[in-house]
Amino acid sequence: MQDPLTSTASNVIGTLNVLLAARDAEVRRVVYASSSSVYGSNPTLPKSEDMTTLPISPYAVAKLAGEGYCRSFGVVYGLEAVAIRYFNVFGPRQDPRSMYAAVIPNFISALLASESPIIFGDGEQSRDFTYVDNVIDANLLAMDADSVAGHVYNVACGESATLNELVASLNEIIGTSHKPVYRAPRSGDVKHSLADISRARADLGYKPTVSFREGLERTVEAIREDPAQHLDLMSNA
Repeated sequence: MQDPLTSTASNVIGTLNVLLAARDAEVRRVVYASSSSVYGSNPTLPKSEDMTTLPISPYAVAKLAGEGYCRSFGVVYGLEAVAIRYFNVFGPRQDPRSMYAAVIPNFISALLASESPIIFGDGEQSRDFTYVDNVIDANLLAMDADSVAGHVYNVACGESATLNELVASLNEIIGTSHKPVYRAPRSGDVKHSLADISRARADLGYKPTVSFREGLERTVEAIREDPAQHLDLMSNA
């Protein structure tokens, strides 16, 4: 949001560079990491791959442009490309200190440091949070599945939770009782996100193997067991 020019250079030109290199090296297939953000302000739920994309943020626009380049390279150069629209991926090793930190490690870090997590908005915005192992499975399936080149696929759990529910679940897992602090909503944020994953099930053989709750438990455990991260949390508490 703060630097759309650099974001576009990274996501659009970066993707184009990968596609060009893959074409020149005669790579068989590229699996492109797209984003659920391309659906943007389209209010329809769940999000299906054939619905109209209405991206809001510059990041979302750049991700959609990358999908277009993948499709173009398939038609013009014969390079197979599969685009996967990730929905709110989370798991161990996400940096909670980054200004771009995903909400889950951010909330976990706050609770472990005996602080209240910060929610932008009323907390009733919902997300289809997807544990990283599910995404890895989808990527591997997309590498070798038949007749999927040129297509896009949602990868998620197919269920959603509000940020208020997320805080409540994390308090329960960690053993804390900190209420969130609410601040003004951020521009460019989508209110609700929920994926229809039926196409990925049918074409890729994908199904989520790690539930939202289990993913949260694994992530909390990983952050607790990471000595460097734990010391950093304690020093900032």
